[in-house]
Amino acid sequence: MPPERIERKLAAVLAADVAGYSRLMGADEEGTLARLKACRRELMDPEIAEHRGRVVKTTGDGILIEFSSVVDAVRCAMDVQRGMAERNADVTDEQRIEFRVGINLGDIMIDAEDIHGDGVNIAARLESIAEPGGICISDSSYQQVRDKFTIHFEDMGVQQLKNIARPVRVYRVPIGRSAPRERPALALPDKPSIAVLPFQNMSGDPEQEYFADGMVEDIITELSRIRWLFVIARNSTFTYKGQAVAVKQVARELGVRYVLEGSVRKGGNRVRVTTQMIDATSGAHIWAERYDRDLSDIFAVQDEITASVAGVIEPALAEAEQQRVLRKPPERLDAWEAYQRGLWHFNKYGPEENQTAQTFFRQAIALDPNFAPGHYGNALALQWEIWHFSTRPFSEVQGTAREQAQIAVSLDDKDATAHAVLAHMMMWGGEWEAAIAEARTAVALNPNGAFVISMLGCVLGFGGYREEALERLQQAMRASPHDPLIWLWSIWRAVLQFFSRDFVAALQTLRQVVRLRPSYAPPYEYVAASLAYLGQLDEAREALERVPPQSAEQLQRWQQRPPWMRPEDYALRVEGVHLAVGERG
Repeated sequence: MPPERIERKLAAVLAADVAGYSRLMGADEEGTLARLKACRRELMDPEIAEHRGRVVKTTGDGILIEFSSVVDAVRCAMDVQRGMAERNADVTDEQRIEFRVGINLGDIMIDAEDIHGDGVNIAARLESIAEPGGICISDSSYQQVRDKFTIHFEDMGVQQLKNIARPVRVYRVPIGRSAPRERPALALPDKPSIAVLPFQNMSGDPEQEYFADGMVEDIITELSRIRWLFVIARNSTFTYKGQAVAVKQVARELGVRYVLEGSVRKGGNRVRVTTQMIDATSGAHIWAERYDRDLSDIFAVQDEITASVAGVIEPALAEAEQQRVLRKPPERLDAWEAYQRGLWHFNKYGPEENQTAQTFFRQAIALDPNFAPGHYGNALALQWEIWHFSTRPFSEVQGTAREQAQIAVSLDDKDATAHAVLAHMMMWGGEWEAAIAEARTAVALNPNGAFVISMLGCVLGFGGYREEALERLQQAMRASPHDPLIWLWSIWRAVLQFFSRDFVAALQTLRQVVRLRPSYAPPYEYVAASLAYLGQLDEAREALERVPPQSAEQLQRWQQRPPWMRPEDYALRVEGVHLAVGERG
């Protein structure tokens, strides 16, 4: 006769027993048995039922449970262990009942109501090496639950378990009597969110502890100035100080997408600060940097690093958000996401891209008419349409663009970007002093934002305050060296150098701009004018001849002074171009 077929299945097996059971029974048999029965009746049985487990058998102080899900098995074990920790809070060591738990996912054999096989044996051996109040799980279990929990699974390495042929990698879940309960996960807010964790002091020097904590507090304060960013308060993030906690756990418990963490190490009179920003939903590193500084003035160093970190995080987060939003279909975008999609097309720089950007900005406004970024994004795109891609008069869409910027400020008077965009629109109308005041308001609201700093530099420069303007533009470039608008800031810088009659510096900057934006016509005329003033007339003529044919029509609009350019600056430009053209024919 053929052998009887053995029924098998894959299951999660939980084995548990009481640590020091023989000692407890030797000291108080009846009391120990009564307490153990109460634990099973009041805690274990309800938890097993809630997590859909099946008790296979009990053996004195031990219990064997089968689950169809490893997640259910681990959750049940954690809830039981935490419940036992609470029950034991006021119990003496001589009377304390503590379970050790082992969990394994493996193939088991079914024999009536009992189960057998290595899947069971490994769970029992894992239980034997677990600490009292703790849980050990096999690698097969860990692979199923690693991303399902916020608690930290400690890798114990490969273990040779008694009477188990093959070594098993083991992970520990320390849920002892002092371990806190897992905090519930919070939903993500409706805008980008970040938590700044306390920086780790790697020096062992208490003075550096104050330095690190102060810098983190300042970074939180500066990031809070970014209106489109949801920043967790210091009192919440500092509860994690001194804890080895996983980034994903922090993100789930605080309800944020991004986490900033770092460390401080002192050596002699120098300090090294390392920082990194992580997208906790994917584990991807968004940005990382290292700062090495002399500690001649500890507060100055703290301020400098704070400003650097806060300044670079804004464009890094914006880029990360745009990449995230690009993965969503347009019809599923909310107002913030539609605005980010619009920015992505806006920064691609092209007439068709700009039209698409306006479409998404209008979509953002339609989804939420009170959403300020939708309005100032639309203002910028309208301005660019006439400035960069059209041959129509400059004034044609200026009124609409300014109106959109004013709406944005009225909707959120604390939004630095809204004020910066409005300042830019004021400058377009030749209101230089009013534009400068508006831009200074923007920088006061967000002193580390590269975009608002660049706008202040722009309006200062065209308003005649060139020294500070060039400093501000350089500050913006340092804060966001890979910004998609770096070419525009370079144009402003070159034009201001030209107006300052520093034609050598202007040429150097302009040639960089031409490489970055070869289709944009105005830089070629400034190159020609600079060369003409330097007496290099042949090169000046050649520069004019290199204007792209499709862009040459744009230059016709410069036959009259644009309202944002002061008369003396326009005259300098016209005279330089005439010098170059005059030698041509």
